[in-house]
Amino acid sequence: MTTLPTPRGTLTPSRPLNDLTWLRVGGPADLLFQPADLEDLQAFLKALAADIKVFPMGVGSNLIVRDGGIRAVVIRMGRGFNAITIDGDEVTAGVAALDAHVARKAAAAGLDLTFLRTIPGAIGGAIRMNAGCYGSYVADVFHSAQAVTRDGEIKMLTADDLNFRYRQTDLPEGWVLTQATFRAPKGDPAALHARMEAQMKKRDETQPTKDRTAGSTFRNPAGFSSTGQADDSHELKAWKVIDDAGLRGETLGGAQMSPKHPNFLVNTGTATAADLENLGEHVRKRVYETSGIELQWEIMRVGEPAPTGTKE
Repeated sequence: MTTLPTPRGTLTPSRPLNDLTWLRVGGPADLLFQPADLEDLQAFLKALAADIKVFPMGVGSNLIVRDGGIRAVVIRMGRGFNAITIDGDEVTAGVAALDAHVARKAAAAGLDLTFLRTIPGAIGGAIRMNAGCYGSYVADVFHSAQAVTRDGEIKMLTADDLNFRYRQTDLPEGWVLTQATFRAPKGDPAALHARMEAQMKKRDETQPTKDRTAGSTFRNPAGFSSTGQADDSHELKAWKVIDDAGLRGETLGGAQMSPKHPNFLVNTGTATAADLENLGEHVRKRVYETSGIELQWEIMRVGEPAPTGTKE
């Protein structure tokens, strides 16, 4: 067994990840590391053997961890990485800061990051996925980000470095985002809060916010234009092609495509990761057969399936 660094944070072997994801599924990580702060993360990565893989994890809002778990050190960013500060029109947030909290704090300061209010998860995931809604994207307000390399060095990243695309960015293997700075348009605090309240009301009316989901399951086909940009007002939506294929409410084991919004994959209470992923693949196949559209996963799927012969 490779000798592991001794961090100030928490290092837990064979840690199940199901309770750390919104879908409540997934096998164990070989190791779960929760760094105390930036310096702890740097020292750990610098001392960690180069052949040991690392997987940065946020709040697990957009993630299926397969039933066999992850053969890596999963790095979960927590309290040492959730600060939010405001300076002029710049909002700097740690990667563990929840998108909703960033939106609210910015609005109180008269800065418009309202599109983040209804996006599930934390800033790290929002950066990685170029999260967006209501026609606005992280790329539109992004200024810079800080990351720690696999060797423990701090690097500052520009938009060009990340190469923002529809629900995608580039980040070198093993690098861990730690914070990001946004430049936000100014707005009236009362009007910004009112807009967010209206967005929340609309979300609760149209999405299964009380169920175990991981946000949108598939990217909107509108995201695949010649420019690589998406238009959220585009009528070609993933939910529509799923609905047209007759898959609203479709089930497999404990997994279901939500009857309320068919682009939301739901754990009804007994689903395994395999149930959820297999239902998603079934939906992709049926949609392709009925419309010729090849849906792309928006939810990240990681890890290994359960070992053959075991109950998933």
